[in-house]
Amino acid sequence: MLSLRVRMRTTPIPQSKNVNLDLSTPLQLIGRSGEFQRIVEVLAQDGDLLITGVPGSGRRTLVRGGAEEVGAVVLEVDCIRATDGGRFLQLLAEAISQNWQPEKIHNWVTQTESEFFGFHPESKLKLLRPLSEKQLWQAFELLLELPQIMAIDLNQRVVLILQSFPHIRSWDRNGLWEITFRRKIKAHTHVSYVLIATIAETGNYADEDNYPLETLQLPPLSRDILAMWAREILHTAKLTFDPRSAALQLFLDAAQGHIGDAIALIRRLQTSTRADGLISEQDVQQAIEGLLKDLSMTYESLLMLLPANQVHLLECLALDPTEKPQSKDYIQKHGLSRGGSLQGALTGLQHKGLIYGAEQGYRLALPLLALWLQQRLS
Repeated sequence: MLSLRVRMRTTPIPQSKNVNLDLSTPLQLIGRSGEFQRIVEVLAQDGDLLITGVPGSGRRTLVRGGAEEVGAVVLEVDCIRATDGGRFLQLLAEAISQNWQPEKIHNWVTQTESEFFGFHPESKLKLLRPLSEKQLWQAFELLLELPQIMAIDLNQRVVLILQSFPHIRSWDRNGLWEITFRRKIKAHTHVSYVLIATIAETGNYADEDNYPLETLQLPPLSRDILAMWAREILHTAKLTFDPRSAALQLFLDAAQGHIGDAIALIRRLQTSTRADGLISEQDVQQAIEGLLKDLSMTYESLLMLLPANQVHLLECLALDPTEKPQSKDYIQKHGLSRGGSLQGALTGLQHKGLIYGAEQGYRLALPLLALWLQQRLS
C-alpha cells in the first residue's frame, strides 16, 4: 500500500463544533475516512493541499465533501483545458462567475477600472483579448486577488480545486506562474487551494519552507472495504451477491480496489431484473463484458495518444504483470528498449496516472483497461 504522508503538527488542531466527520461522511467515501478528516482539518485552518492518486480514486469527491463540511464555496479549474496563460485565466474567471452574483462581478470590474477584464450580458467575467505577455501577467496578478475578495463578501471560505495542475508546466516552462500562484493564494486568509495530480507528482513540490503544501496519497481500496461498500450500495437496490457463487470475488478481481471502475460495474449490476435479487457469477461477467465493450472506443483513443514505447510497455504490463520491468529477463522477453527509453516510458505512464510506481508493483492503475488490453491481445 502507498504511504500516507502527513506533516506532524506541534499544536493541537481546533475542532469545529459544526463538523461531524464520522456521521456526515457519505457512503462514497468509505475507506477514505482518515484522508477525509485530514482534508477537513487542513481546509478549516486555511491550509493548502496536494492530493495524488490515479483517475477514479476519489480525489475530487473527497475535496468537494471536505469543502462542504467547512461551508466553503468551491471553484474548479481543469488545467488540462488551460493550454496557455490566457486560457488558464479565462477558466478561473468562469469558475468565479459561476459562484458569485453578477452584480458583484460587475462592480469589481467597474471599481478596478481594468483594461484586462470585461463583464458581458450573459453574466460572465471575460478576459479581453488580445493581451501582450506583460498585460497577461498583470491580469493574472489582478485576478488572483478576486477569490479573497469574493470570500470576504460571501463570508465563506473559498476552496480552489485545480484538477491536473501539473499540466500548466507545458507552457509555464520556468514555473513562474506556478510559484506566483502558490505565493498569492498562501497570503489569502480566506482561500485554500487544492492541487489534484497523479501519484508521480508527490515529490515535485520542494519549496515547502516558503509555501507549505501537505500531501495526501490515495492508494487503492482494500478488498474488504470495497466488498463492504459494494454490498451497501447494492442493498439500496435490493440486490446482493449470491453467496453460493464466486460473484463477489469476480467483482473484486475486476475492480482491484479502484473506486471508479467499481462504481461503473455497480451501475451495470443495479440494472439486474432478477426476481430473487441475487447477483450470480454470470451476471458479473456479463456486466464486465458489456462495460468493456462500451469503453472500447475510449481506450482505443487513449492508446492513439500515447507514444509507441508507452503503448508497448502498457500492453506488456497488462499481459505479464511484474514488479521488475527493468530486469534483464523481462526486457529480453518482451523486446523492450533498455536504459533511458524504458525509464522514460515508465515515468510517462506514471505521470498520466496509467500505472502505479514501484510501491504498487508497476501494475496498471485502471483495472478495466488492463482487462480490455488482455482481451484485445489474447
